[in-house]
Amino acid sequence: MRPSRRTFYLLAAGIPLALLAILAGEALWSLAFGYLAFIAVAALFDAARTPRFAGFALHTELPSVLYAGDRDDLVATLSGGARYRVAMTVACDTGDILEMQPHQAVDLPPGETRDIRFALVPRRRGGAEVSRLWFRWTGPFGLAERRHVEAVHTTIPVVPNIRAVRSAALALSARDLPFGVKVQRQSGEGTEFESLREYQPGLDHRSIDWKHSARHRKLVCKEYRTERNHHIVLAFDTGQLMGTMLHGVPRIDHAINAGLLLGHASLRNGDRISVFGFDTQTRVAAEPFAGIQAFPRLMRLSSDIGYYREETNFTRGLMDLMGRLKRRSLIVLQTEFVDTVTAELMIENLQRLAARHLVLFVTMQDPRLHDELGRRPQSLQDVSRAVLAGNFLRERAMVFERLRRMGIHCIDAPSNGVSAALLNQYIHIKRLELI
Repeated sequence: MRPSRRTFYLLAAGIPLALLAILAGEALWSLAFGYLAFIAVAALFDAARTPRFAGFALHTELPSVLYAGDRDDLVATLSGGARYRVAMTVACDTGDILEMQPHQAVDLPPGETRDIRFALVPRRRGGAEVSRLWFRWTGPFGLAERRHVEAVHTTIPVVPNIRAVRSAALALSARDLPFGVKVQRQSGEGTEFESLREYQPGLDHRSIDWKHSARHRKLVCKEYRTERNHHIVLAFDTGQLMGTMLHGVPRIDHAINAGLLLGHASLRNGDRISVFGFDTQTRVAAEPFAGIQAFPRLMRLSSDIGYYREETNFTRGLMDLMGRLKRRSLIVLQTEFVDTVTAELMIENLQRLAARHLVLFVTMQDPRLHDELGRRPQSLQDVSRAVLAGNFLRERAMVFERLRRMGIHCIDAPSNGVSAALLNQYIHIKRLELI
């Protein structure tokens, strides 16, 4: 229990009035001291009327897991036990992984219930700590104030965001994918022989098997299906550039989310997946695994990828990756670079990698560069920033052009669209049987 700010303001306002009364004459002294005594007695009376926290009912509900870059709510259900309407201020004390939450004002009528929601938005993966809930309320006259601290002391694991994977999985399971689920009957698609069928008008003439047609004395054609059991490597650059923030989330977490969506689609359609993470050294290197039942393992491996501040050594990392691969594979490399100078070693090693494997090079656009380039300049400094942004974007385009000439597929998409772009490119590669 303590006096409220209103009490201090009233006392502070009474001090100069008391001084003026003293200077005016001795007869007014009693009025000045009476005013101060009245404020003190009113504050004590208000303190006696202020309800204790034991008169309220509190129930706290926390999520069991949080997803990086997504939002979940801490819900504190508070029931009023006072005889009058109570105005409360509630705050939540969290660790550094979670974004800070502003105080909330709650108006609690007698006998009613209010749900107080705090948005838990993790900045990165790890353990998000929710330590305490703070409550502050005043008496009926606002002169006395009570406080209560509710200990929570809960650590919630923060994992890669698989909600997008789940929603995409539901969408994909509602219809057949254009590859890997059923026999492919489109002309020119598929390389693995499936069966023979009688020729029907409209089928591709190139699919006619003349030897079997002569044997059966009618035209029959071959049916093919898309080849399965491809090896796909989800390669993550874990260097310092992948730790920069995009929309409040590190690049590496955006990359992991996109990789999980691609991994789910690949496992569902019979391909084999392995995970590889590197910067100055190899951080994660898993043997390939298959089957949709192995998706939890993929999620655990992705969660083990940490945040590192070392500069990426592409020579060491990609050579290590090449030594581990025994067959032609699709390597999905999610990385980042600054300009053509820093990208030289990366390009050189990617060229060696692309000579034996199919490489899909994935980066995420920096929205600040596009904002600076598209903003109307108001000063010479704005013009200078726009020129620098244009130079950076031009150099990035040069790097992508060089990689495409080497036969490397490239994706440069916004962070919120990289998952869809990666999945679409994977489907395109499967359709063309490039692996």
